[in-house]
Amino acid sequence: MDHSYLIIDLKSFYASCECVMRGLDPMTTDLVVADAERGRGTICLAVSPSLKAKGVRNRCRIFEIPSRFRYIMATPRMQLYLNYSAEIYSIYLDYFCKNDIFVYSVDEAFIDITGYTQLYHKTPHEMARFLLCEIEHRLGLPASCGIGTNLYLAKIALDITAKHAPDRIGSLDEETFRRTLWQHTPLTDFWRIGHGIERRLQRMGLFTMGDVAHAPYKAIRKAFGIDGFLLYDHAWGREPTTIAEIHAYRPETQSVSEGQVLLRDYSYTEARVVLVEMADQLALSLTSRHVVTSSVTMCIVYSSRPDFVLPPTSGTIRLDTTTNASSKITNALLELYTRIVLTGHPIRRILLCANHVEPEDEQELSLFAPPEAEIKERARQQTTLYLQQRYGKNALLRATDLLEAATRRQRNEQIGGHKAYGDKETVEPRKNFPALRRPAGVAGTAPAKRNRARGSF
Repeated sequence: MDHSYLIIDLKSFYASCECVMRGLDPMTTDLVVADAERGRGTICLAVSPSLKAKGVRNRCRIFEIPSRFRYIMATPRMQLYLNYSAEIYSIYLDYFCKNDIFVYSVDEAFIDITGYTQLYHKTPHEMARFLLCEIEHRLGLPASCGIGTNLYLAKIALDITAKHAPDRIGSLDEETFRRTLWQHTPLTDFWRIGHGIERRLQRMGLFTMGDVAHAPYKAIRKAFGIDGFLLYDHAWGREPTTIAEIHAYRPETQSVSEGQVLLRDYSYTEARVVLVEMADQLALSLTSRHVVTSSVTMCIVYSSRPDFVLPPTSGTIRLDTTTNASSKITNALLELYTRIVLTGHPIRRILLCANHVEPEDEQELSLFAPPEAEIKERARQQTTLYLQQRYGKNALLRATDLLEAATRRQRNEQIGGHKAYGDKETVEPRKNFPALRRPAGVAGTAPAKRNRARGSF
């Protein structure tokens, strides 16, 4: 049976959420999502479609928006966007099994509709059209969709073809991909091809996907390694991976990481304070997952200057035993910090990683069970997590978190490095949106009247 996939993308997701919360039309309102408190050099997390149509590029900085434009500046509310994302996922679950859905990002999701076209007696295009209208009707958010016979073609249909379709739906199979997109430029429009790969391909005399498809396979594989195999397959519109295989994948090893970009240049002493906070947070993350680690890695990125760029400093240190105790992890990282970090250069970024994590149960069943002191510390960390979950992350802090250089209190109020709640208290999506205009021939059903068990359109 030939597969059919959809990928649905919310247009300018963050900006659209802010427009809907203000009762404005996301497609006609000029709005940017950015934290003005960080200055005019801060990056805009989202730009509304109407501003994009006027030439404002996505992910620009505030000062790059022409002064002649009048627009609304919305402070990021990351928890709001996550709530909307969960609402959208619940719409998918009304019609599809969760095993046939792969959430690609906060605003994108793949759906394997192979077995549903016969169940609902609809073509893939009709199903896509219905879902877009259902999202807009229930949440007020505009979306676009790509349809493909494999995951890659669905993504390309979304990124390239759907942009030019009146109904914001694009569709590709291998034949139409080769016929319509082999000569498409630039190459960076294609999934997994960045500017670096594009430059390397151009040095080989390859400027289009058609050129890549007809290039010697051995030359592609030699230049790009295993990525050359994927690149060659994608040039022909092939992608054998399925959603079921993605769900079934389990990595051989796992890690847990903490990272932070500092908002200003930190001295050696100030960055040490942040390192202690991050080490403790890394230990709490391990405890919450009920895993332990045997080694930790640290990477320090220094502030860059126009005349001098210092390469990052990184190193790994092994722990005496597998553990998730904050004291052991912090002491090990401080020892590594003292040993490898340069003292006279300002620091701008800190990355920590707990390597080769394994379940606590495996440690407890071994001959080297943790000592009593570590068991008590683990219990304290579990209590800390409980209190933070019930009363908020800032309900219980260390004394070092109150130092001027500390960032933990501020970061506890953020998600992904941005404000979780913005400047408003409520973060719940608005309900009972008025029914928006639907394309002719597309009928919607109110959530209260739908038979969830049957999941019919």
